[in-house]
Formats: sequence, C-alpha cells, structure tokens
Amino acid sequence: MAPKAKKKEKDEKQKPKSALDMPDVPMGLPKHLEEQRTRVFCGNDKPHHCISAQYSGAYASLDIDNSLDFERFKKDFQANIVSLTDEVLEMELIGIDAAIANALRRILICEVPTMAIEKVFIANNTSIMQDEVLAHRLGLVPIKVDPADFEYRATEDIANESNTIVFKLKVKCVRKDGEMVNNSVTSSMLEWLPAGSQLPEDSETKLTAFMNEQSPADGGVKMVFDDVLICKLRPGQEMELEGHAIKGIGKTHAKWSPVATAFYRLMPEVILKQEIVGEEAEQLVSMCPKDVFDIEEIGNVKRAKVSRPRDCTICRECLRLPGWEEKVELRRIKDHFIFTVESVGQMPPEKLFQEAINILHTKCEKVLALAN
Repeated sequence: MAPKAKKKEKDEKQKPKSALDMPDVPMGLPKHLEEQRTRVFCGNDKPHHCISAQYSGAYASLDIDNSLDFERFKKDFQANIVSLTDEVLEMELIGIDAAIANALRRILICEVPTMAIEKVFIANNTSIMQDEVLAHRLGLVPIKVDPADFEYRATEDIANESNTIVFKLKVKCVRKDGEMVNNSVTSSMLEWLPAGSQLPEDSETKLTAFMNEQSPADGGVKMVFDDVLICKLRPGQEMELEGHAIKGIGKTHAKWSPVATAFYRLMPEVILKQEIVGEEAEQLVSMCPKDVFDIEEIGNVKRAKVSRPRDCTICRECLRLPGWEEKVELRRIKDHFIFTVESVGQMPPEKLFQEAINILHTKCEKVLALAN
C-alpha cells in the first residue's frame, strides 16, 4: 500500500464519529448517555440533566463529534400544526434547540410590529377619568390593520397617509326618557378618519390632513373588538378627542405587542418502568388529575397504560407516594417543543409566526454580514 493511502486510512480511523454515520443510534452513545442528552428526567424532588451539551467536544472522550450539523438539522426538523383558530395557533417544533424556540417567542412578544394609538389630542373631557389615563386606555385598544402597509414614524416626521391612522371620538351622555344614553364609551365609538386629522393644522403638533386609501369595506382600518370599555359617563359629561395611531413594536411599549402571550413547553414523555396491574393500576389512574393513564382489560387482568402523555403537566402526583418513583418515570424531550401563539387579533397567529421567522432570518443575515 502506498504511503499516502496508509496516511489517509489512518486519518479516517482518527476522525471523530459523526451522528450521520450511525443512523440507528443518533450519536452513537451508550443508552444512558443518549437518554441524558435528549431527555430531562423529572424526579420527585427536582428535574435532572436539564442542560443541553451543544459544543463539539462534549463527548470527545468517546471519540464522538457533537458539532452542530446542518444536514442533520434538515433531516430531523419538523413543524406540525396541532390546532389553528382565528386567535390561537398550537404547533410542534421538533429537532431544534431551546435557544431558537426562545428567540421566536421573544420576537413574537417584542419585535413583530403593529399599529396602536400613540398621540391623543383632547379637545374636551369632562368625565371623571384623567386625560393621561384616558390616553393610556385608548393606546391599549387593538386595531385590525396590516402594519406592513405603513412606515415607522420618527418624532420629527409629519403625519401622513403612510405613517399615521387617525380616529375620532365624540360622545356625550344625556338622560332621555328616564334612561341614560351613551353612558358607556366603547371602542365601537372610535370613528376612523380616512382624510386625516380634522383639528386645525399646527406646526408644533404636526397635525395635517391626508387621505388613507384603505377602507373598512376592504377589511381595512377598524378596531378588533367593538365592546372594549374605555370610560363611563354620567349625564352632562362628554369627551371629544382624536387618537393618532402609528407603527411600533412591543419592545417600546406593550400596546404594540401583537400577542396576548407566546409560550412553549417540552413534550412530556411518560414511561411505565414495570407492569402495573390490579388495584395499583386503578390507583395510578385516580392519582393523575389530567387523565394521562387508562386501564386496559386483558382477560380478567386490569393493566395500566399511558394513553395521553401529551396532556401530562409533570405535576408529579403519580410519584408522590413512596415506591411509585420505581414504577413510573416522567421525562421531557429536549428538542420537541409544543409552541402556542395567542394573537390579540390584529393579525392571524400563523401570520405572526411567519413574521417572527422573517425577523429572525434578517437578524441572522446581519450577523453573517458583520462576520464577513
């Protein structure tokens, strides 16, 4: 054999084993180490093996390369929609690290833009509510409009059709036929002004008239909910104001956050370490508040089985009593996330998630550009 061929063979032997070289065992690790790498063990007292080993030399003593591998990521990654409504998206993200899932969660809460009332110009307010509190409440009313149709407005910019939406509120409470009319001021009373501000032009406040091209008939500018209570009035009290909505993100103020919440949890995994039959099976089913376990009858024998592991909240009720920790094991899968997005209503939750991915992609491109 030629010297170069011998050297090549020697290099191949010394080369660390890659996960792709061992399809049956993902990392080629012993079973107990593979479980520690991919699972969180939820004991009766505390969780164990919570930290993920993400550096290349984690298993160097076993001659195994733990480097991040893009080909393996493409092979393992999955995104499955579990349920989808107009307000809530629940999906499974499989094969990603907690850092990526958490980055998407934080972007959804803080960096996906929306439109919200920022400036309130009050012409008259004789209600019991102070002007500052009234302006704060108006800012929290969600507006159903696509923020992609608008630009960010800087402090020195003049309001125009590309950066501002104007709403007018003019209401007075009166007593009519012994009953109070307009005693509850709600979001349905906010009137969109397509032609912009109706207040006199002012160089200091930068008020000006303009024309928004969107219309409610096109599914354009309107409030998400018509029954949001803004204020209560008594007979003779009134308010007249304009609210100017601009584009912003939740990092600046929570009123621009497009989600009520965005959260994730690791997929639970419930293991019966031994066969549980008879009265013990019935006891196990009764201990679980989420009906994770069921009883199956084989002949005259009642045996416990895990029917709904996804519903497990790791409450550990099945481990409380002495001896049960040797029979039942609770785990969580480290790279399997149940991700939930609850939209406030400005945009559908699936679109919010797509926007979060686009923002994360843009951030990655900026980092790569700086690195190069």
